[in-house]
Amino acid sequence: MEISERINAITIGLASPEDIRKWSYGEVKKPETINYRTLKPEKDGLFCERIFGPIKDWECSCGKYKRIRYKGVICDRCGVEVTKSITRRERMGHIELACPVSHVWYFKGIPSPLALLLNISPRSLEKILYFAPDRQREQLYEIQKDNDDVNDSKSEYLENEVITETEFKIHKIYNPNFNAELLYRVNQPKIFPHKVGDIISEERLFDLQRKYGKLFFTVEQVLPFDLEQSEKEHDFEDENFETAVASDIKEEVKKEKEIESNKKELINEQNESVDYKILEIEGLISESRLSLLLEQDEGLSKKTIMAKQTVEESCYVIINPGATNHKVGDIILETEYRLFTLYDPEFRAGIGAEAIKNLLKDLNLDTLNMELREELKHSTGQKAKKMIKRLQIIEAFRKSHCKPEWMILDVLPVIPPDLRPMVQLEGGRFATSDLNDLYRRVINRNNRLKRLLELGAPDIIIKNEKRMLQEAVDALIDNGRRGHAVLGAGNRPLKSLSDLLEGKKGRFRQNLLGKRVDYSGRSVIVVGPGLRLDQCGIPKKMALELFKPFVMHHLVKRELAHNIKTAKKLVEQESPEVWNILQEIIEEHPILLNRAPTLHRLGIQVFKPVLVEGNAIQLHPLACPAFNADFDGDQMAVHVPLSTEAQTEAELLMLATNNVLSPANGTPIALPSQDIILGCYYLTMKEKGRKGEGKIFANPEEAIRAQEEGFIDIHANVKVRVKGEIEETTVGRVIFNQVLPIDMNFVDLTITKKTLARIISYIYRRYSQEVAVKFLDDIKEIGFHYATISGITIGVVDLEIPSEKEKILEEAEEKVSKIKEQFNYGLIMEEEREQKIISAWTDAVDKVINAILNNLSSFSPLYMMADSGARGSRRQIGQLAGMRGLMADPSGRIIEFPIRSNFREGLSCLEYFISTHGARKGLADTALRTSKSGYLTRRLIDVAQDVIITEEDCGTNDGVIVSDIQEDGNIIEKLEDRIVGRVAQEDIINNENGEYFVRRGQLIDEKIAKKIIDSGIREVKIRSPLTCSLKQGICAKCYGKDLASGKMVTIGEAVGTIAAQSIGEPGTQLTLRTFHTGGIKITGEDITLGLPRVEQLFEVRKPKKQAIISEINGYVDKIKDEQQDIRREIVIQPETEGISVKNRESKKKVYFIPKDLKIIVEEGQKVNAGQKLTTGFIDPNDILKIQGIKAVQRYLLEQVQEVYRSQGVTIDDKHIEVIVRQIARLNKIYVKASRDSDLLSGELVYVSDFEEANTKVAQENEEIRNKNRNLLLNKTLL
Repeated sequence: MEISERINAITIGLASPEDIRKWSYGEVKKPETINYRTLKPEKDGLFCERIFGPIKDWECSCGKYKRIRYKGVICDRCGVEVTKSITRRERMGHIELACPVSHVWYFKGIPSPLALLLNISPRSLEKILYFAPDRQREQLYEIQKDNDDVNDSKSEYLENEVITETEFKIHKIYNPNFNAELLYRVNQPKIFPHKVGDIISEERLFDLQRKYGKLFFTVEQVLPFDLEQSEKEHDFEDENFETAVASDIKEEVKKEKEIESNKKELINEQNESVDYKILEIEGLISESRLSLLLEQDEGLSKKTIMAKQTVEESCYVIINPGATNHKVGDIILETEYRLFTLYDPEFRAGIGAEAIKNLLKDLNLDTLNMELREELKHSTGQKAKKMIKRLQIIEAFRKSHCKPEWMILDVLPVIPPDLRPMVQLEGGRFATSDLNDLYRRVINRNNRLKRLLELGAPDIIIKNEKRMLQEAVDALIDNGRRGHAVLGAGNRPLKSLSDLLEGKKGRFRQNLLGKRVDYSGRSVIVVGPGLRLDQCGIPKKMALELFKPFVMHHLVKRELAHNIKTAKKLVEQESPEVWNILQEIIEEHPILLNRAPTLHRLGIQVFKPVLVEGNAIQLHPLACPAFNADFDGDQMAVHVPLSTEAQTEAELLMLATNNVLSPANGTPIALPSQDIILGCYYLTMKEKGRKGEGKIFANPEEAIRAQEEGFIDIHANVKVRVKGEIEETTVGRVIFNQVLPIDMNFVDLTITKKTLARIISYIYRRYSQEVAVKFLDDIKEIGFHYATISGITIGVVDLEIPSEKEKILEEAEEKVSKIKEQFNYGLIMEEEREQKIISAWTDAVDKVINAILNNLSSFSPLYMMADSGARGSRRQIGQLAGMRGLMADPSGRIIEFPIRSNFREGLSCLEYFISTHGARKGLADTALRTSKSGYLTRRLIDVAQDVIITEEDCGTNDGVIVSDIQEDGNIIEKLEDRIVGRVAQEDIINNENGEYFVRRGQLIDEKIAKKIIDSGIREVKIRSPLTCSLKQGICAKCYGKDLASGKMVTIGEAVGTIAAQSIGEPGTQLTLRTFHTGGIKITGEDITLGLPRVEQLFEVRKPKKQAIISEINGYVDKIKDEQQDIRREIVIQPETEGISVKNRESKKKVYFIPKDLKIIVEEGQKVNAGQKLTTGFIDPNDILKIQGIKAVQRYLLEQVQEVYRSQGVTIDDKHIEVIVRQIARLNKIYVKASRDSDLLSGELVYVSDFEEANTKVAQENEEIRNKNRNLLLNKTLL
C-alpha cells in the first residue's frame, strides 16, 4: 500500500511519555558519540548502532553477520540488528530523565499555557520551575521565655531567638500559647550608657540585658591580662615560621599547647571576676522593654522604627493545602513550607517541574470547565478575559484528549542520528550538528543528577543540579527562549530543535513543502520569435536528459536495444535513432515552465516543447508578461509531468493558450509590447506626400502587390475596396487588417499599445480563445517583421534641444522671484510660497516638453517610440532633451531648486548631486518592495486559503449596492467595471420601457452592463462574497464569473488563493514609502501610500493621523479654527425633524480637533454620520461603531482599490471582497455573554451556531418551565 493511501492527514499534538518510549529503540545513557580510535559509535551513546541501526547496510557492528541473507537477525555479540543503514534516519531513542522537566514551549509561550491552566502568574511559575528565590521584607519578632512550648520539638526555637512575622503567625495558628514580641530598632543608640569597645563586668552585663534585652548589643568575654601577655610573647609571625628550623617549630608547638592548658586553668580560677567587651550595638529592642524606656524618655519614640529583615528563600507551590488557610497553586516561601510540613501531616507542597506535574495531574478538566463557565457569568473586564483564555485552553485539551501533565517531560525523545550527523573533515577533525552538543549537555547533567540522588547529596546541591538539567532541556528544545542562549564555537548560539523547524529554512517549509523534484532542469531564457504561443524551445541535450527514461523504454520496445543497460549506453552515445525517438516523444508530451518568483498562478505554465540547438530555453515573447520575464539573463525551470493524468490536467488547465486572461482583472495578459508595438505603429502610420498617394485599388491583395513592387509607399494615403466598401487608408493598415478575423470591421487607425490591447480584448470577447491566440501569433510576426525593416534607431542627433527653452526658464525664474518677494512682504504663507514655486517650475517643465514634441516630426524615432507606447514617455523625452526639472529629497519633499540641464547637455556638479537622491531611493525601494510584497502575499494566502467554491447557490437575499467609486470628485472605478461578471441580486429594469436588463440571479456581462449604464442607472444591487451565507467557503453565484476563463466559476475553484495572489502579485509595483502631499506641506501630514497603506487596511490598524468623523447626521453649527482659539473644535447640530429645542441642544456633538489635522468642512454644511470632518485616514473601528460592519467592508474595499488604481494597477473587486470577508465577517458574531449556552464569552462564532445555541437554551428553559408547571399542578391536586 502506498503512503499516500495510508495517510489521510497529519496532526501535531502532545506526546505522552508512553508514546515517546514506544517510538524509541533504546535508552541513550552516555554522552559519547564515536570512538576517536575506531571511529565507530560508542555503545549506549548518541550514535549507538544497537539503538539506531547499523552504519553499513546489512552488516552488524562487530562484523559477525554480513549481507542481506541475515536480514532481521540481532547479533548476539554486539546486539545490532542486521538491516539497512537508512534506519538511522528513522529510528529514535530516548533519555530517561532523573526528574521531571518542563517543556519550554508551554511555559514560555505567549500566553503561557501552563500558567493559564494552573492560574499561576508566569513570573511565579518561573521561580518554581527554576528553583529561584523570592524576596520579601518582613517584621521581626523575639520569642518570649514564658512560652510553654518553647522547647517543644515542633517549635525548634530557643528563648530570645529572632523570628519573622510569617513564622510567628504560623506558630500562633497551631500553638495559641506561643508568645513573641515585636522588635523595634533604635536609630540613635546614645540612650545606651556604653559605646563599642567598652569593658563591662559580668554583673553590669546582666543589668543591661535585663533592661535592654540580649538583642540590643553583642559582647565577647575578655581574657585576663597575664594570659593575653603570654599569648603575645609566644605569638610568632609567618616570616619567623618560614625561617625556623624543625627543632624550633617543635618547641613552639609545645609552648602553644602549654598556653592553651594554662588559659583554661586561669579562666576557671578567675571565673568569679570575668569581664566582657561590647562588640556591636544593634539597637534591637522588644516592645515591652521599649515601653519601659519610653516612660523615662518620651522623645525616644521618634528615634525608633519597626525592625525588618529582607527574607530571600526558595518558592514552593502548594499541591495539597491540608488544614492551612491556603489554596492549591498558592506560592509560599521555604520557611512556610518547613513549618506547615512540621505542624500539618496532610500538607503537601513542592518545587520544580515535579510539583507542577503533580498539580497538572490533580486537575479535573471537566469540573474546572463547569466551574469557570459558572464563574464567568458573574465576571467582567480583565478577569473575564483571563477566564475565557483559560476556558479555551481547557477546551483544547478536552477535545484533543491530551493530558495536561504531558507538558512536563519525564522522558526525552532523541531524534535519529542521521538527522544530526557528524562528519569527518580533512585533518582528522569532526564537524557535528549543534544538536549533539545540546543532547550531550542534557545527558551529562542527567547522569550527574542520578548519581547525586543515589548518594543522598544535600538538598541545595540537588536543587541546583535539577535547575541545570531544566536549563539544558530548554536549550535543546528552544535555545535562547529563556535566559542567555548556549553558545558554541565563535560565540554563535547553538541551533536547537525549534530552530530546525521554524522559518523559511526550517524542516516544514524547506524540506517537507519544498522538496527537490526529479525530471527537472534549469537554463537561461532567450527569445523565440518563431514559436507559437503554446510552444517553447528546449535545448536538445536538456530534453534528452529530461526524457531519458521514456527514450530508453522506447528503444527496448522497438528492439533497438536488448535491455535497459544497452539502451542507457545508446542514449549516452547520442546515436541517431535516439534523436528520432526523442522527437516523437516530445510531440505528445507537454512540459511545465516556471520562473521564480512565482507570485501568481501564471508563474507556472505548460508548453509544447520544440527541440532547439544551443543551451538556452526559448520562450515566446508574448508569454513574458505572465512570467514577468525578460531576456537580460533570467533563468527558468523545466518540469516534466509524468503520468497520463498529470499530462492531461496540465494541458487542459495550464497550457499557455488557455491562460491568456489575467485572473486578477479578466483582461488579456499576453499583450504585445516594445518591438511588436513599434512594428505595428510603423506599419499603420499615415503621411501626406508619400509615393503613390491617391491611387485606388480594387482589393487589398492588389494594393499589397503594388507596395511590394515598389509602386506605392507603405505610408501613402490610398483608396482600397475592402468588403465592398471604399476605405481611404494606407497599404500598411491593409496589411494589418489581413491578420484580423475575416468578419471584423476594418480598423483604420494608427496602432498604439492601448489600441492593440483594446483590439485583442474585443477579439477575445467577440470570437473565441482560438481566434484570439491565432491573432496574437500573427501580430507577433508582422510586428517583428516591420520593426526590423523600419530600421528605427535613436542617437544623440535625435535629441534636439528646443530654442524656446531659455525663454521659458527666464519666465519661470521671474515668476519665482515675484513669489519670493510676496513672501518677504508677508503677503503669502510659507506653505503657499512653496506650493507656488513648485507649480511655477512644473509648468516650465511641461512647456519645455511640449516644445520638444512640437519640434519632433511624426517619423522621428524618439517620437514614434513614445507615441506608440513601445518605450519611453513624455517625461523621459523631457529629461533627455529638455530639462530634468524638480527632484525629491530622501524624505520625499520636493527640492525647490530645479535641474535645468538635460542628459544631452550634461548635469552640473550640484545638479548631479541632487539627482542621486532619486536614483538611490529607487534602488532601495525596489529591494525592500520585493520582500515586503512577498510577505504580504504570504499573509493574505494564510488568511484566505480555505475560501473555496463549495456550492452553486447559498440562497441568500443579501447583497451589496455598488456605484462609482469616487475620491475628491474623481472616479476611481466605474460602475460598469464593478458589475461586469457579477450576479444580479434583484431584477434590473429599464425605467423608460419596463424592459428587463437582467433578472435576479443572472450573470451581468459586458453588453448588459453597457445597457444599464446607458439607461442612466447609477446603483446596482449584486451578489457578493461579502454577503455569502455559507459557513465554509463561498457559493458560485456570490462569486460570479471566473476572470481567467470568462465563464461562471466552477465548484472547487480555490478563489481565496487566487484573490491573495491577485492582490499580492502587483505589490512590487506599489510605492513603499510615505510621501509628502505632492511635496507640499499644506496639511502638515505625511500620507501613507502603496504597500504600507494596503497592510494598514488589511490588518485594520488604527492610522497614525486619524481623521475625525461625524457620529450623527446634521449641520456644522460652529467652527473654532482661529489662531487665538486655545482649542480647535467643530460643533454639529443634529437634524431638527421631530426633535425639541431642548433635546436638540443636548444631542449636539462637539469635536476637538488636533493641531496637525486640517478641517475640511464649513459652517452650515450638511454632514452625514461617518463623514470626514478633517484630513487623515478614518479608523475602521469608528465606522463600525457608527455605521456598522457593512460600511467597514465598503470602506476597506474602496480604500484598497484607491491605492492600486492610483498606481495604474487593475484588480477586480471580488478579489478584495474575498479577503475582506475573512477580516470583517458578516456571518460571524462576537459572544458578549454566554449565559446557559456552551459558547464562550468573547468568542467569535458563526451566526448559525449562535442561533442554534439560543434555540437549544430556549428549548431547555421551556422544558424546565413545563416540568415546574406540572409539579405545581400536582401539588394543587393533592
